[in-house]
Amino acid sequence: MKYQTIQRCRGVYPVRMMCRCLKVSTSGFYGWAKRPPSARELENRRLLGRIRELHAASDGVMGAPRMHEELSNEGERASQNRIARIMAADGLRGIPQRTQWRSKPSGIRPAFVSNRLERDFTASEPNTKWVTDITYIRTAEAWLYLCVVIDLFGGLVVGWSMATRQDRHLVLQAVVMACWQRPERRPLILHSDRGTQFTSYEYQQFLEDHCITMSMSDVGHCADNAPAEGFFGLLKRERVNRRRYLTVADARSDVFDYIERFHNPRIRRRLDALTPANCVLTQPSAKTG
Repeated sequence: MKYQTIQRCRGVYPVRMMCRCLKVSTSGFYGWAKRPPSARELENRRLLGRIRELHAASDGVMGAPRMHEELSNEGERASQNRIARIMAADGLRGIPQRTQWRSKPSGIRPAFVSNRLERDFTASEPNTKWVTDITYIRTAEAWLYLCVVIDLFGGLVVGWSMATRQDRHLVLQAVVMACWQRPERRPLILHSDRGTQFTSYEYQQFLEDHCITMSMSDVGHCADNAPAEGFFGLLKRERVNRRRYLTVADARSDVFDYIERFHNPRIRRRLDALTPANCVLTQPSAKTG
């Protein structure tokens, strides 16, 4: 590692000075520099080329765990630790997540509705368990509110809507979009928190008309909807917090790009890589990245 550092900086600093500072011999460095690269080093160089491509395509947000997942989907057999070492040596890093929970006012959960998921966020097939929630995005023009519907089989965003008002219509548009992609009226649970948009009569009636079973979190238990919170955490960390939106239209366009051109394609690649033996997926909590 010391020799590699010297090699990388030899165009800026004298070799003898760097060897003295790093406490290595000058002759040892020149002997190392003249040796042909090993098979391991050549393989690391090849991996580094692909890692740089994926890191750039993710807009610089992808860290070692996610990089390992992407490379594994492509058939690479490198371990996560090895990928982390290669990225660290090249100065490539992801965007760390900041743990931050916000309380929101809740509505009154209807008497006939319970928490049917009970924090079981696994799904053995698509369109059996969905979760939905709302977040907000700051722009210089106004607040933009985003509602998403996420399929717990893999984490695909199957429905979403954006508006400058946080009301029941925002939620209904996202659920309608999700229902368009639902192939048949099979048993389905849609879980949410107790926001007034989800306790509204129109929302309850829509779910009943489309044979969707309603599920709601307990009061003060944001972890009951962890997959939705986790998605919002990724969205903010990987995209929103790294931008300054002057208009609502700018934010809409960027969020659309993130969902349809970055997040969902990534999830589809992971689903395509699954085998029948490991087709049951577990959603990460909001505290994981």
